[in-house]
Amino acid sequence: MMSTTAETTTPVTMAAALNAALADALTADPGVLVFGEDVGTLGGVFRVTDGLAERFGVDRCFDTPLAESGIAGTAVGMAMGGMRPVIEMQFDAFAYPAFQQVVSHIAKMRNRTRGALAMSLVIRIPYAGGIGGVEHHSDSSEAYYAHTPGLKVVTPATVADAYLLLRAAIDSDDPVVFLEPKKLYFSKDQVDLAALRARYDAGAGAGATSTSGDADAEGDPRTALEAGGATIARSGADATLVAYGPSLPAVLAAAAAAEEEGRSLEVIDARTIVPFDDAAVVASVRRTGRALVVSEETGFGSVAGEIAARIQERCFHSLRGPVLRVTGFDIPYPPPKLEHHFLPGVDRILDAVDDLQWED
Repeated sequence: MMSTTAETTTPVTMAAALNAALADALTADPGVLVFGEDVGTLGGVFRVTDGLAERFGVDRCFDTPLAESGIAGTAVGMAMGGMRPVIEMQFDAFAYPAFQQVVSHIAKMRNRTRGALAMSLVIRIPYAGGIGGVEHHSDSSEAYYAHTPGLKVVTPATVADAYLLLRAAIDSDDPVVFLEPKKLYFSKDQVDLAALRARYDAGAGAGATSTSGDADAEGDPRTALEAGGATIARSGADATLVAYGPSLPAVLAAAAAAEEEGRSLEVIDARTIVPFDDAAVVASVRRTGRALVVSEETGFGSVAGEIAARIQERCFHSLRGPVLRVTGFDIPYPPPKLEHHFLPGVDRILDAVDDLQWED
């Protein structure tokens, strides 16, 4: 198996990794198309599609009108015709006008046709907060999609996962909502994109150990999209912290701070919200006996609440206390100068860790 080395790894941003994944998918399969608002000439608001139109032509990477429902509806027809469209919604809340297409057609087409029509379609959504954006630019909308049967929902937290999971999403015969944490677009990890590309193309699909704490460097991302793909981002013994996407860096920082206080916290990066990797999370919680779930979304009706319920149902006799959550508050997204109060930070996470009933 190939391995990354100090000589071949370089600092790579998540945006660059996503760009490489799109370029490699376009190269590998002539049926792949990339389109959406400003993805062509501009190269995307966050430059994730930079240079693709010039490289592959405007027939394969092109701009659309500002009509999200039309973008999604066009993608449905293309997917029914055997293509693999990859559409971008530009910002999380901009996707809401397309929601009827997503729920009524994209999510249901394969079931509606008894499997005769695969819906090989990826909806890329820059999402969540942390960039000083106003409302309609900072929503954590994962629960809407996770609640819809027929959709896979994925969110990477590391550069390597961004590349590998997007490649796997494009190759999937099921529709994938691919949530890209905006505040992590320009975070950097030491990775070897050429090695990731070779591993994926060979079918091994291994990830590179990243500076952000990804400790699971093996496994095929295609399998993750079929059966769930949680990884242990940090090993620990005293409690399990479950996070994904934009929340993972804060959780890792909290675990590092807790270590200075003598507490060993295991951090699980869920990576795939749907399908959810119950086995990996349950194994960790049964070892540690305590669990905390962290996400940026509002708490009521959240993915975090679903994860907490699944842990309680499967680990009840192993738990030393209730499963707790740290999420955003149940309010509309706040103005930029107040978002640091809304988003789960290290202090809020550590306060919740203190509440995990440590007394015997």
